[in-house]
Amino acid sequence: MVSLEEVNVENVELKKEKKKKKKKRPIEEPEAETAEVEVPKKKKKKSKNITEEAENKEEPEQEEEGPFKKNFYTMSEKTTAMTKDEVKAYQAEHSIVLYGKGKKTFKPTLTFDELGFKKNIMKICGKFEKPTPIQAQCWPVLASGRDIIGIAETGSGKTLAFTLPALVHIKHRTSVEEGKRRGPIMLVIAPTRELAMQSQEVLDEASNLVKITSVCVYGGVPKYTQKQALKAGVEVIVATPGRLLDLMEEGCCDLSQVSYLVLDEADRMLDQGFERDIRKIISHTHPSRQTALFSATWPDSVRELAHEFLKNPIKVTIGSDDLAAGTRITQIVEVIDDRAREARLTQLLKEYHGSRKNRLLIFVLYKKEASRIESNLQRGGWNCTSIHGDKNQEARIQAVESFKSGKIPLLVATDVAARGLDIPDVDYVINFSFPLTIEDYVHRIGRTGRAGKKGISHTFFQSCDKARAGELVKVLKDANQEVPKEMHSFDLNIKKKEHKLYGSFGPKDYGQPMKKATKIVFDD
Repeated sequence: MVSLEEVNVENVELKKEKKKKKKKRPIEEPEAETAEVEVPKKKKKKSKNITEEAENKEEPEQEEEGPFKKNFYTMSEKTTAMTKDEVKAYQAEHSIVLYGKGKKTFKPTLTFDELGFKKNIMKICGKFEKPTPIQAQCWPVLASGRDIIGIAETGSGKTLAFTLPALVHIKHRTSVEEGKRRGPIMLVIAPTRELAMQSQEVLDEASNLVKITSVCVYGGVPKYTQKQALKAGVEVIVATPGRLLDLMEEGCCDLSQVSYLVLDEADRMLDQGFERDIRKIISHTHPSRQTALFSATWPDSVRELAHEFLKNPIKVTIGSDDLAAGTRITQIVEVIDDRAREARLTQLLKEYHGSRKNRLLIFVLYKKEASRIESNLQRGGWNCTSIHGDKNQEARIQAVESFKSGKIPLLVATDVAARGLDIPDVDYVINFSFPLTIEDYVHRIGRTGRAGKKGISHTFFQSCDKARAGELVKVLKDANQEVPKEMHSFDLNIKKKEHKLYGSFGPKDYGQPMKKATKIVFDD
């Protein structure tokens, strides 16, 4: 039998549950209301026109919020008059692709006058007829104060592309600021001494016209001269990462006032293991700096570095993001036995270097090989010199200067010169030994066909180089070059890349930055 008390208790509980349900209803209703309120937010997806308008608007106001003025560009009437079709035609002709917010505002400057800089600065371009594609497209971006990523083949004029806007930036700061600065205004980081010296030569030429001081900082020479120059005060430092860090740790170099930073050949620096050094150097520069990153390729490691240190950049690609040889270079590949190479080299020198006046560059793989080839050629009556790691810095500089001046028109070099030798009149490049990587091959042959001129590369390919056969054939096909029949006897499958320093024993995530080492501490 159920008692009355139990029935009453059940009725009370039912009433409570009904009250709870009634209380829940008003809570559910606002949820429906909020869903209705969120509907207008979805309409933001229809704002393609708004984003396009934002891309077409100039954004100098945001960039000018910092302590440094960066926008020095006013579009000329001639540039403004360019129609969209004319801009697209020029970009299509030179394989130019732009990425980034506001990209449509940056029309290429087809002549030097369109840039609108002062005459004393523009005198640097006096020996050139017109801007190269990388210069024409990058100058408006950099002169407007925007960060930039420039991807272009070697010999395309990248050095002048970042130098010209920098000079305007430097001259403005020196004219406005009072008192002595603690450090430089512009910093250029390069992977090799030769490349750093190339940038320094352009700045030396500019210093005579614009009155700025610069110093080139690299290893292999005494620090005293470099320390004295830094102590006296300079506007520009061009440096390799290792020596620059040494001077920073010794308290000789303060980068806190650097407002214009250039990372030149960034892919090469990361390949050589300078990533940690570069990050440390950048962390000491001014946070409101303008940054320009130039590279021949666009691997994941460079992409990650750009994403971390560049603010709202414009990316300018000339050609392809992938590694590609210049189309102005005629590539000849000859499959040959090891013992036949030296005799064949003599034949080629008689063919290519018959006048003994035109510049010709011979690449080898090892330092001892460079010395041996140099000695053999000199005994054969050829006027030649060499550049490799066993030579001290003074001897290397002297060899390069003799080659540039034409005093010694034949140069034997290891891959130390694959990047950094900017000599426009190198007619021929001979690869006596095939390099260890296809990237080095592309940069070797890139020493010819520079500054808009044509060139010829002749490469010896042996059976011991068969691991690179597939990559070489791809480079040849991409550049519309003839592939020799003998190459088809090798396995042309492109194997997965191994780590450059550790081979198949290296990290499996090739191309990604290596993880920082962790310190293990054992308890006593």
